[in-house]
Amino acid sequence: MTKKNETEFICSNCGNVTAKWAGKCPNCGAWSSLVERAVENKEVHRGLGGERNLQGIPHKLSEIEAEGTKRLSTANPEFDRTLGGGLAPGSLVLIGGDPGIGKSTLVLQTLATMSTAGIKALYVSGEESAVQVKLRSERLGVSESDLLLLCETNLERILEKAKAVKPEILVIDSIQTVYKTDLPGTPGSVSQLRECTLSLMIFAKNTGCITLLIGHVTKDGQIAGPRILEHMVDTVAYFEGDRNNQYRILRTIKNRFGATDEIGVFEMTSCGLTSVKNPSKIFLDESNENLPGSVVSCTIEGSRAILFETQALVNHTNYAVAQRVAAGIDPKRLTIFLALLDKFGGIPIGNSDVFASIAGGLKINDTGTDLAIALAIVGNHLGISLPPRTIVIGELGLSGEIRPVNQTDLRVKEAERLGFEHIILPMAAKVNEKTKIDIKRFKRLEDAIQFLQNEGIKREVKR
Repeated sequence: MTKKNETEFICSNCGNVTAKWAGKCPNCGAWSSLVERAVENKEVHRGLGGERNLQGIPHKLSEIEAEGTKRLSTANPEFDRTLGGGLAPGSLVLIGGDPGIGKSTLVLQTLATMSTAGIKALYVSGEESAVQVKLRSERLGVSESDLLLLCETNLERILEKAKAVKPEILVIDSIQTVYKTDLPGTPGSVSQLRECTLSLMIFAKNTGCITLLIGHVTKDGQIAGPRILEHMVDTVAYFEGDRNNQYRILRTIKNRFGATDEIGVFEMTSCGLTSVKNPSKIFLDESNENLPGSVVSCTIEGSRAILFETQALVNHTNYAVAQRVAAGIDPKRLTIFLALLDKFGGIPIGNSDVFASIAGGLKINDTGTDLAIALAIVGNHLGISLPPRTIVIGELGLSGEIRPVNQTDLRVKEAERLGFEHIILPMAAKVNEKTKIDIKRFKRLEDAIQFLQNEGIKREVKR
């Protein structure tokens, strides 16, 4: 008979561990989320050891030498930016995204390029055969690379080959296909994911081998499996954007070796993913035609300023309940903007459908773009567009005031570099006096709306 303490149950939603199975997790309340796994043998040491970790002996922080920690460049400037300057030795990186968005393409291109530069890399494919990977490499133009390929899903054999080959970079594509023979459950289950990732983390830290894990995502956009997987790795990067769109955005949400919220912008071509040198231009309308409901703003993503176009559509509805649809921005913030426009701007649009979106598939969480969205809604409702080459920056408070935002100088500099002539800013914004761009300052929302009505270009609105 199985001993009572040989198995336990872990919640696939929150990671809580219980001794007995239950239909409902006692911690988070999720139903049918408890999965059985084997209890870890406490006598077996699986921690960090070896010379790189000082043999597990406590040392003074001042005595530890950080030699040999130089980052490896991927030869892809956007990928390097996302990772915080390159791949750190011994790091464990998790890359997630929707199917077909370019995860395997980016990694295969990167490894092939680094292999050409003399860096030993091992690509482990658990989803494709060797012939399939070869065909994909031919399509990407990297089939003549010295990249090492291993088609295997058994983790013990993968680590055995990796220890024999001693690569500088190891890629697992994907982590959901790898399994350990001594654990119950199928590949991709909670116990398999957790234990396989732990073993790879120990291997990476003890040997200094850079390990990249490719992970599937659920319909909610999260890495498949418990969130504990994200806590175990050093860097987590997600691909954003529609896979049917030619542009892809790789965003870091966790990085122990660099700043978070850095993004890399790529373009999907017939030869794979290529870096976009000037991301601001791809999010702006090249026709430069000013239309009601279109306002340009600027956001800060990591260490870079990116200009983008905000679009709004206001249309009278005959239904009882008006629609509020937001794409690329928080729908709750859209509701706040409509309330501010009604109370302080004298723009009653409660009986109209309102649609707001960010062009190009970009997702914005920056409050510095509040004023731009509000003016886009007003402009489309009244049929008025801003003067040509105008950019809008500012945060809206609940009292109708326009508040200053962070890194205003960086935003103004990027707008000036791209040829914008006018910029609308909060009254209290601090800007370098040497800038040549025309600055217009407003303290309250109604003042900015009045400027739009007086200085904007009136266009006929067809009903």
